[in-house]
Amino acid sequence: MSTNASSAADPLVALGSLPGVPDAVDSVRKAVDRVYGHRVMRRRSNEITSEAALRGARGSAALSGADWALEEVRRRSDFGSESEARTVGAALRLTAEAGQLLSIWRQSPLRVLARLHLVAAADSADAVGRPRQHGEPVDEPLIELPLPDADEVAGRLEGLSQLIIAGSSAPALVTAAIVHGELLALRPFGSYNGLVARAAERIVLIGSGLDPKSICPAEVGHAEQGRAAYAAALDGYASGTPEGVAAWITYCGRSVELGVRESTAVCEALQRGAA
Repeated sequence: MSTNASSAADPLVALGSLPGVPDAVDSVRKAVDRVYGHRVMRRRSNEITSEAALRGARGSAALSGADWALEEVRRRSDFGSESEARTVGAALRLTAEAGQLLSIWRQSPLRVLARLHLVAAADSADAVGRPRQHGEPVDEPLIELPLPDADEVAGRLEGLSQLIIAGSSAPALVTAAIVHGELLALRPFGSYNGLVARAAERIVLIGSGLDPKSICPAEVGHAEQGRAAYAAALDGYASGTPEGVAAWITYCGRSVELGVRESTAVCEALQRGAA
């Protein structure tokens, strides 16, 4: 098969060769390999996974407007009292749920996305667990991109689903970034689209084998880079230009590396007996 034919059959592969993307993929792989090789991982990987989940949920919630201190997230048990608490609770539920959906993702990604929204919006009276229909509002105040209509959402979701079901030989970072970016650009649900998009990114990173123990929380890196950088990178993705899409993928790669750095620090603390 020619390269052009291969790209047509697997468009994610072409994105993997955009300028800067191969270097980002290589850098992420090396960073992930280093933390997986840490001596603490051999004995206490479950603790690293649990801590990464908590920190990832905190980071995702921060990007959706609930920027709580880690210790507050750790301490709280009631997440139903007001808007920020509900956002943090939704992020924690999604992190716990994502690992249960790995086996379904490759067969039925739309079913997984619906489930993620149902879990996130469990305390909401709004329509949950299905893409929005004509005229239904979207509550996603931190994402200011033009909102696609329901028909465009349905068509692009189906296209994304088919890509995932068909499988791709593109690097996991590329697939994860495209899933994340597309869901944010579409905002297919009435609420919690950012949380769902970041949970889907996590599912891809885990299920691909890049981060099978879920110890490299990209959400931490997204939050650390800040909302302005997140929005700017997303604007690049939504532009559809090769430069914009490449910048989004490399931005997501940096987020994974910052997540690796966070978990490496946890490993070091455990090794010192300080955590």
